[in-house]
Amino acid sequence: MLMKTESDMTSTNPDDDQGVPVSVKIRERVKAARQRFHSNDNIADFIQPGELEKLLDEVAGKMQGVLESLVIDLDNDHNTGDTARRVAKMYIKEVFNGRYVKGPTITEFPNAEHLNELMIVGPITVRSACSHHFCPVIGRIWIGVMPNEHTNVIGLSKYARLAEWIMGRPQIQEEAVVQLADLIQEKTQPDGLALVMEASHYCMAWRGVKDMDSKMINSVMRGVFLKDPNLRREFLSLIPR
Repeated sequence: MLMKTESDMTSTNPDDDQGVPVSVKIRERVKAARQRFHSNDNIADFIQPGELEKLLDEVAGKMQGVLESLVIDLDNDHNTGDTARRVAKMYIKEVFNGRYVKGPTITEFPNAEHLNELMIVGPITVRSACSHHFCPVIGRIWIGVMPNEHTNVIGLSKYARLAEWIMGRPQIQEEAVVQLADLIQEKTQPDGLALVMEASHYCMAWRGVKDMDSKMINSVMRGVFLKDPNLRREFLSLIPR
């Protein structure tokens, strides 16, 4: 019987794991770093160059199996022949892209004019997906910022880019607005931050109770918006709804 030598067992030849799915490799890196990888977490730091395309191929292959299990004739149905790859591309490159790519580059400027008046950005249209059923969540966000002389100023479009990055993951709305608030707070360091999100959830409209008119509205208040009821009322009154 042949015995493996010590050098065989410790080989780091990259060809040794050729048969290992790329999702397993990425998952093991995340676990080794003791990081969380929930559906609304960004794992871009653990994806190596070229692996995103391989992950797309892997998801497409597994989605093909899902369609076959749904008893769809993929060989003869001209409408679903490429559906598996289209769905995989949609998940990886579009609707869940916020999980797999690094955050947008944000240029920050000092508050040279010492601005300290309420600023509101919105409505920003956002698109996400419910992590329970992977159904669309589509809505609008308003962001209120109360700067101080030390606050970093970022361009108006950058708020939309940050929102798009955070929302591009399967999640629940309550957690999504908190993640976005944390990110804007980190980038700008204002005296106060307020977010309001209003969205339609297709897990209610498309399935379940099939209620097309229901919306979910929730808010996050930080700093002076939390402490000063007059400022909070001013922000809420200025949101055009």
